[in-house]
Amino acid sequence: MLGVSKTASDDEIKKAYRKTAIKYHPDRNPGDKEAEEKFKEAAEAYSVLHDPEKRKRYDQFGFEAENMGQGGFGGGGGGFGGFRMNMDDIFSMFNDVGGFDFGGFSFGGFGGGGGRRQVHRGSNLRLRVTLSLKEINEGVTKKFKARKDVTCSHCHGTGAQDGTGTDTCPTCHGNGYITHTTQTILGMAQQRSVCPTCHGEGQVIRNKCTYCNGTGVVKGEELVEIKIPAGVAQGMQLNVQGKGNAGQRGGIPGDIEVYIEEAPNDTFVREGNNLIYNQLLDFPTAALGGEIEVPTVAGDKMHLKIEPGTQPGKTLRLRGKGLPDVQRYGVRGDLLVNLSVYVPKTLSRDQKKAIESWRQDDNFQGDKTTKESIFKRFQSYFS
Repeated sequence: MLGVSKTASDDEIKKAYRKTAIKYHPDRNPGDKEAEEKFKEAAEAYSVLHDPEKRKRYDQFGFEAENMGQGGFGGGGGGFGGFRMNMDDIFSMFNDVGGFDFGGFSFGGFGGGGGRRQVHRGSNLRLRVTLSLKEINEGVTKKFKARKDVTCSHCHGTGAQDGTGTDTCPTCHGNGYITHTTQTILGMAQQRSVCPTCHGEGQVIRNKCTYCNGTGVVKGEELVEIKIPAGVAQGMQLNVQGKGNAGQRGGIPGDIEVYIEEAPNDTFVREGNNLIYNQLLDFPTAALGGEIEVPTVAGDKMHLKIEPGTQPGKTLRLRGKGLPDVQRYGVRGDLLVNLSVYVPKTLSRDQKKAIESWRQDDNFQGDKTTKESIFKRFQSYFS
């Protein structure tokens, strides 16, 4: 893991560890789980190799020593002998190393006995927003009165009464953590835990604000504006940063998670970014041809030409008349117009007589090509 030889000196091991830790440090690789795992592995490797007794056992037995009954480092499950260092253990070890600033990159909170102080983050809020198809097509700004934790106006979020301020925590001396040394199967190990006096902040309030009881936040309301882009869909989630609950004592505010729901629409059926509209033709227009009007989601009308002999189930495509793509600017879906033909349920005597005369006419029986086309369209509904 550290890339050193079996004969490497303590100084060479320490330099290799510093270089590897910098490469995979979480601050340099935010959100990268693989880098975080390698950062932990490097710390565990160093914890073994810089200890003469552990290094001797590792050189002799390797990772499988435990399985061989030698009390070594095997056992699997991650870490040595089932002992997996957490991030607090690792940061404590940096204090033992003495902290460093390597290659112009300084790790905040390492060295000088200092730890990473606790920063409070407010919790997230969740909202469900129901949008009409027109709002989805155009995008919309919604306003909500959010009931949430807000910064205390009396102490301005500090938690201290009348600006009395804070003092360095007497228990952890401002580190935010306390260190415990315990005996493990690998020898002496240091572990850190959050200071029980200051809860990781490193500071204690002299006099707590009587309005917020020292938390820096109170219950309140805030008018929140949420801009929802065009083209969102059912089930999508939008994240509005910094508009959730305020963090205690000047901490980081949480976010608002916005869940999108679509209101039912009795005109269009949505299929991705495409819209489907069913146009019911009268029989004369289907047979003789003509012109029809169809609505669009924008609210205007489109004129379409119907060819003579139009068959039920035919689809006309109006490109770019569907919904916008939320991820690709300027890209829109299509409006698909499905054509159906209305057959009258009741007929007058003259109408029946006229249609009866067509019954035996081959022109009204449908040719083979048309029948095959309609059957293939029917099959597509089930594929």
